[in-house]
Amino acid sequence: MSTQPLSSPASLQGRKKITTLSLLTKKQQGEPITMLTGYDYPTALALDQAGVDVILVGDSLAMVVLGYENTLSVTMEDMLHHCKAVRRGAQYALLVGDMPFMSYQVSISEAVRNAGRFLKEAGMDAVKLEGGRERLETIRAIVAAGIPVMGHLGLTPQSVNQLGGFRPQGRDAAAAIRLLEDAIWLQQAGCFSIVLESIPAKLAAFVSQSLDIPTIGIGAGAGCDGQVLVTHDMLGLFERFTPRFVKQYVLLQEKMKEAFIAYIQDVKNAAFPTKEHSIEMSDEEWQVFLSQSNHCFVQEGIHFEKHHNRR
Repeated sequence: MSTQPLSSPASLQGRKKITTLSLLTKKQQGEPITMLTGYDYPTALALDQAGVDVILVGDSLAMVVLGYENTLSVTMEDMLHHCKAVRRGAQYALLVGDMPFMSYQVSISEAVRNAGRFLKEAGMDAVKLEGGRERLETIRAIVAAGIPVMGHLGLTPQSVNQLGGFRPQGRDAAAAIRLLEDAIWLQQAGCFSIVLESIPAKLAAFVSQSLDIPTIGIGAGAGCDGQVLVTHDMLGLFERFTPRFVKQYVLLQEKMKEAFIAYIQDVKNAAFPTKEHSIEMSDEEWQVFLSQSNHCFVQEGIHFEKHHNRR
């Protein structure tokens, strides 16, 4: 692997804000769409400077940042908190907030209100929610309120208990037909894009070619209009498991551990901090300080032995 630093793409010079229309144009021109997850300011800044098209503040936050077993425990307040941080770090990428479990399932009015909070309070450009035909009325209502919606079909993590675990979907003809129908209906309901997760590559390519709106694949092969990964997976920062469809570009968890061990050893061996890491005071000012320091202790009635006179 090359150790030469990679520069940002030349196309970033004079870069304009990515919009939902930008993604549609990319699909029409056959230009792949890039999407990664982000949950904080420094990551969003790096993603934006690297030139990613879309930053998804995913409910995967629950697992890879907050340490929950699945995505179900993350709340609206958790999501909004992290969306605000991402908003402060990214200027150009399209920002999509993932609507958490039970933020859109209870009622359509509550779904619209919660979707609106992602844009009004957290500065997102769009929201994402999971599900097909059962979410059509909700999606139509959110879109009618002026809020762009990204759909999500296939393996939908918020339905992990119903699906019997994190299992691939659409592997038989009946399930594949149902997914294709759902994708067409999501497009008709107003979704500007659809995430296809963990489905057969042939099916994902067929669905992508059948739709006017772009698809973003994750574990769905190369036939989608774009790709997304959980950033912590591709950076090797999530130790619990790595999905087979993830390509790890670096193992940061190991590098972080090595750095922490080196720091601990340096502190224990008095190798850090050194003079170069310390703030200095002039000798003149130090002598003035020493001559006046006793007054502080005498004034408070505290006995103080001058350590600088000890031998």
